Amino acid sequence: MSAEVGQRLTSPSRLGDVAEFYAITWLWDEGFEVFYNAGSTGAVDIIGIKDGEVYLFDVKMNKETKRGSYASSRTPLQKKLGVQFLLFDPITRKLRLQKHRV
Repeated sequence: MSAEVGQRLTSPSRLGDVAEFYAITWLWDEGFEVFYNAGSTGAVDIIGIKDGEVYLFDVKMNKETKRGSYASSRTPLQKKLGVQFLLFDPITRKLRLQKHRV
């Protein structure tokens, strides 16, 4: 039975959930008021408000390539909305904002 539990906790879906919860606490520590998308779909995972500004975030796993860190491209809707990627490293459990081209 313990093998089943371990397998479920490392599934991509569960890792995504863990990444989002780390992102929420990281944003709290950065002074954001945080609202979480309880659904599992959509262009935005987290809405953050800080100093009267609204920020839209999509949490992604930080993937390594030969050229360094990589995150998938934002969708046209995400670009239009100004969604920013928060990249989560499951090994170090660190987060960072992805710099996007305008």
